[in-house]
Amino acid sequence: MTDAPRSRRRVLIGGLVAAAVAAAALYGSLSGRGNSAAGDCRAATVLAQRLDPLARGEVAAVKVERAPKPVLDLSFDRPDGRRVTLADFRGKTVLLNLWATWCAPCRQEMPALDKLQAELGGTDFEVVAVNIDTRNLDKPKRWLEEAGVTRLAYYADPQAKVFQDLRQVGKAVGMPTTILIDPQGCEMAHLSGPAEWASEDAVRLVRAALGR
Repeated sequence: MTDAPRSRRRVLIGGLVAAAVAAAALYGSLSGRGNSAAGDCRAATVLAQRLDPLARGEVAAVKVERAPKPVLDLSFDRPDGRRVTLADFRGKTVLLNLWATWCAPCRQEMPALDKLQAELGGTDFEVVAVNIDTRNLDKPKRWLEEAGVTRLAYYADPQAKVFQDLRQVGKAVGMPTTILIDPQGCEMAHLSGPAEWASEDAVRLVRAALGR
């Protein structure tokens, strides 16, 4: 008679131990992922320190992050219409820019972004300009063609969710919105408003982000 309660206690204790081990393993896994993300952005923190004094002149309004963090994994359409996320750009530095045809400052800076892509674009850097027009979806492509903007790949989010997502975390308060992202997906700097991205100041800033 006494063996049965003892057996049940052993089973109960064994179950509690197993649950505790599983919980510890899960916590360790989550903590490891968090530490990994923090470790990835430590490199961006060092780089951001070098960028800070270069945010001047034509790019003086750029806000360099003192403690870079992973950027939201935003999603939008590729030129072929298929969906892509920022995670797909890992391994290259990205200048993410949100623009729309109804935004006059956006239209004004697009040729400069086009020139920046022509000068520095390649396997390690891309200007990712995402159009967020929600109506007349053929209009942005026509406008780019008429403006002679030919070097930028056409990315778009007709629902403008990328802007809403960034606004919720305080990274988008107006248009255009631009974010400089390192190859590990960490935000190094951001800008609300236009800039002369083909200027010497802007090129110097981006070159420094590329370690050139």
